[in-house]
Amino acid sequence: MADDDIVLDARSLRKSFGAHAVLKDISLRVERGELVSIIGPSGCGKSTFLRCLNLLEVPDGGVIRIEDVRVERQSGRGWTRADERQAHQLRAHVGMVFQSFNLFPQYTVLENVMLAPRCVRRRPTGETEAVARELLYKVGLVQAMDRYPQTLSGGQQQRAAIARALAMKPAVMLYDEPTSALDPELAEEVLQVMRALDNEGMTQIVVTHDMRFARAASDRVLYVEGGEIVEEGVPDTMFAAPHDARTRRFLRTLLS
Repeated sequence: MADDDIVLDARSLRKSFGAHAVLKDISLRVERGELVSIIGPSGCGKSTFLRCLNLLEVPDGGVIRIEDVRVERQSGRGWTRADERQAHQLRAHVGMVFQSFNLFPQYTVLENVMLAPRCVRRRPTGETEAVARELLYKVGLVQAMDRYPQTLSGGQQQRAAIARALAMKPAVMLYDEPTSALDPELAEEVLQVMRALDNEGMTQIVVTHDMRFARAASDRVLYVEGGEIVEEGVPDTMFAAPHDARTRRFLRTLLS
């Protein structure tokens, strides 16, 4: 991969909570347009890794570069205002979708999607509304744009959350278990949107327990255990003939 093709480059990320090392020197490079799925047992560090990539969790050490923004953390160094400014610049390139939707209940779906571009980017209301309507059409929620989040199904709320993240025109989308709170039919609605974004060339990193999606939609799958990337590869290899015994054990347990 040429450096110009790399949207996200994370090197030697480390994170501990007290004496417990959650991330142990994890590195990941993601090419523009890739869909990377991260799988592994609960508590292995997947979600912490994802949150470190946009500095919702501040790593103890390592380097993160997204597009042209680079943030370096050194062990033992405090978090400064300059660090926070860099983090803000980095987050401007990242869309984040959570398991719990996190929509603002006092705003309609359309207002939720318009909010960040209007308040953070200071874009004109007419422009943000036009973009929001286009995105809601993309995720299949045009008919629901004037409704409030609590009146929507879980799948509709998650699709609205994806539209909200896309409204900031991110270089990379991060998803933390986006379908784990949904039943299979509603989960499929969300996964279809993510597949469509992949077809359009959006760079996406997905922490997931949905092995069917990880195998069918990913360009690359990472298996994480004990705060380390144990193995990575194309889906057919990872699911049919993984090299590491830990990956084989996890998949055998999950798929049985």
